[in-house]
Amino acid sequence: MKNVFIIGSKGIPSNYGGYETFVDQLTKNKKSANIKYHVACMNQKECELTYNDARCFSIKTPNIGPARAIYYDVFALKQCIKYIKANNIKDAIVYILACRIGPFIGHYKKQLKRLGAKLYVNPDGHEWLRSKWSKPVRKYWKVSERLMVKHADLLICDSINIENYIKKSYSKYKPQTTFIAYGADLTKSKLTDNSTIVQKWYKEKQVTPHQYYLIVGRFVPENNYETMIKEFMRSKSKHDLVIITNHEQNPFYKYLLNKTNFITDKRIKFVGTVYDKELIKKIRENAYGYLHGHEVGGTNPSLIEALASTKLNLLLNVGFNKEVGEESALYWNKSNYNLAKLIDECDNLKATEIASYDKKSTKRVTNAYTWEIIVAKYEEVFNNE
Repeated sequence: MKNVFIIGSKGIPSNYGGYETFVDQLTKNKKSANIKYHVACMNQKECELTYNDARCFSIKTPNIGPARAIYYDVFALKQCIKYIKANNIKDAIVYILACRIGPFIGHYKKQLKRLGAKLYVNPDGHEWLRSKWSKPVRKYWKVSERLMVKHADLLICDSINIENYIKKSYSKYKPQTTFIAYGADLTKSKLTDNSTIVQKWYKEKQVTPHQYYLIVGRFVPENNYETMIKEFMRSKSKHDLVIITNHEQNPFYKYLLNKTNFITDKRIKFVGTVYDKELIKKIRENAYGYLHGHEVGGTNPSLIEALASTKLNLLLNVGFNKEVGEESALYWNKSNYNLAKLIDECDNLKATEIASYDKKSTKRVTNAYTWEIIVAKYEEVFNNE
């Protein structure tokens, strides 16, 4: 039996978030009888439960601000080592999602090695480039990433661009890497256009189905909200721009308002967050097009979900997005009027052209990003095949 301990997600069952959804799908779609998953869960009390046939163990985590995630990962790792030792587990794998605890990992790697356990790491994206962090925190992220790469037995990268970056930037460590992407659910929403929750949402937000472009993502500068809003305002589109994000009481919202004065354009609609998975899927399906401005990170979950659900996808032309969308999407850059011009062109596409892009994007996800494909690749890696 291969015991795989997963650290770094907030735990399962998942409510929201890329890592949480990944762990939920990884355990739910498990096919190998040879794998036993142990999943760390952030909680206010210590307990254990079984979910998706995985042993879920909670880590009581104090609310200490940004350091909370570091505390959580370190104490989860200590719990894993304690469990491996107490149960005399041989050949275990500890899989850490993200590079938060680099300064501490050397000490624990020695303990894992003595126990015959391997350390696998998902390096995530370029966290040290995110503008939400202060300079000292960004410096910590970069140092932490380097140390996680140094001590990992294997780095599982969810993007070919990230894998290439790891190999090039840390070549002196001769890192062992593999590429396994993120997954997406290709099934259609269980809701219909006539479902009460759907009609209520459209009425409350004053949005008309099929008459809007959509943005879904974390409300941070590196996702290029400023460019997308400015360019949409420059376009002649008669559609709305619907923005689903956690903008409430966020200083970035005031910054954008000052920079773009979007409040003068009735087409721009910030509608808050949507946590109902079936509803957000339906909103994606009913969008005329999807705008994706993510510039930092690897394979982005919201992009794969858009390719699976939305007919027309307009992506920022960077390596991370291009490797996912390939020829199934349209691309824009941050030059003035570039995206505005593309939006106007998309507004004039024939139905057959839109259907062609829809077919290509669905095929792209079907061939490379279904959870069945992703889980099968992980099981091969965990079983050393």
